[in-house]
Amino acid sequence: MELEILELTDTKAKFIVSEISPPAINALRRTLIADVPKMAIDNVEFHLGPIRNEHGKEYESITPLFDEIIAHRLGMVPIPTDLDLFVFRDDCVCKGEGCPNCTIMYSLNKKGPSEDDKKENLTVYSDELQLVVQKVEGVSEKKYAEKFQINKKIPLVRLNKSQALLLYATAELGRGNDHAKWQVAQAVGYQYYPIINIDKKKCDSGGSCVESCPKNVLEQKKKEIIVANLENCNMCGTCEEVCSLGAVKVDGDDSKFIFQFETDGALSAKEAITRALVILEDEFEELRDLAGKLK
Repeated sequence: MELEILELTDTKAKFIVSEISPPAINALRRTLIADVPKMAIDNVEFHLGPIRNEHGKEYESITPLFDEIIAHRLGMVPIPTDLDLFVFRDDCVCKGEGCPNCTIMYSLNKKGPSEDDKKENLTVYSDELQLVVQKVEGVSEKKYAEKFQINKKIPLVRLNKSQALLLYATAELGRGNDHAKWQVAQAVGYQYYPIINIDKKKCDSGGSCVESCPKNVLEQKKKEIIVANLENCNMCGTCEEVCSLGAVKVDGDDSKFIFQFETDGALSAKEAITRALVILEDEFEELRDLAGKLK
């Protein structure tokens, strides 16, 4: 298998994979979607009753949304993840009770405008969640705070006058096949590497195929049609349809693929694909061992 990187950022990856079969590339896609773990908020405790500010003024512990909706929104917030530092809650030495080795805790204490305030409401964002710093072996409190504080500004709820929100949220590791909030990668897809053949004997260089291409794959230079941006081709077949002479043929290489995906930022794109390959390798090794026992 050969890999050629076309684009790689913290949250996006696009590359060409060659000398691989369709079932194998699809296994990589499914692993990225369902099997690579990440942190997500799974438990939220809401404070009930009046909440007082520093001046003793009371706010009502209520929001325009049901608690369940806010909890769901919190679950979809990307939580910074370190797969070398945390373990699954069920596999932890705490036996599922929850400890610094398997959970990250956050708190939120926000109050809406007071009755005499000119503002009618106040929007609460995800970056206002305060990290509860815990002692983890091998990690300083400063590094822990820098690494796991949420920085993405995602709107959660809008508080009206005299409304307040006080909650505690706990994040833990999970996988995409358990719930979408634990899905590391989004927009995961691949396509056959395009093959475009232009029969110069049939082609009259009319240019209809160039004009019809939505991806600007073809160009007309010196009265000749050439393939200028092959990797932009999505094999829609429009150029074939408009060419009345049948000079353009579009096909796909079933041993070479363009693969791309994005992450929500909980893991970098590089770490996500690396983890997916490790998981696939482990699963194939396990299958090989089971097959050996059948002999």
